[in-house]
Amino acid sequence: MRSATKKLRTSSTRDHRDKPVSAATLKLRLLKRLKCTLKYEKLAWDSGAKLVAGVDEVGRGSLFGPVVAAAVILDPSYRIRGLRDSKLLDRETREKLAPRIREHALAWAIAAVDVATIDQINIYWASKRAMEVAVGKLTLPPDHLLIDAMRINFECAQTPIIHGDALSASIAAASIIAKVERDAMITAWDPVFPEYRLASNKGYSTPHHLKTLREKGPSPLHRLSFAPVWTSAAPQEVLEFMLEGDSN
Repeated sequence: MRSATKKLRTSSTRDHRDKPVSAATLKLRLLKRLKCTLKYEKLAWDSGAKLVAGVDEVGRGSLFGPVVAAAVILDPSYRIRGLRDSKLLDRETREKLAPRIREHALAWAIAAVDVATIDQINIYWASKRAMEVAVGKLTLPPDHLLIDAMRINFECAQTPIIHGDALSASIAAASIIAKVERDAMITAWDPVFPEYRLASNKGYSTPHHLKTLREKGPSPLHRLSFAPVWTSAAPQEVLEFMLEGDSN
């Protein structure tokens, strides 16, 4: 009996090991192991900074709609519990945290870059532009930026942090309010383009979304520079108001 049990366990472990795991799943597992703290904020404060802003963007990999960025300066004297990378939080938790962040932060701002600009300058530069605009809109000018894995064109000290939204509370806070804002924006378009099920997929590459793109083609708010969009066989959908403009 012991021998049979041992054999079963060995087989089960081998089957589990051999099961293919996607890169996205591996990344998610890594992010879950990381601890979101004020470590980087404290380093900036210790260096003399007074107003440390976390900066992040959401929607970079979406096929539809704008990329949205946020900048948040947390109050060092007020701890907001539960801050994590927005990808690791469910919708209900994000929507509870977002108003708390806006209420208790020293300053926060959100900016979006539209689809036309994304297609014109590419998503990398559009993401940077969104972050730069968000930082520029802060009512308190920051003297140190903590940014998720990049630097932006802004005159102050900057610390780029790989997986920053999973490690820095300030970047996580920016990630959360940007995610809640963008989700609301995309959901508002769902009644206009119901066939894409935007309320559920938020513009990302779900099987149904890709299938609809192949069958119907993109809407005017899809990113034509993204391969799953421009390779769809069907022509782009045109909104009624666009036709009216062409006839005048």
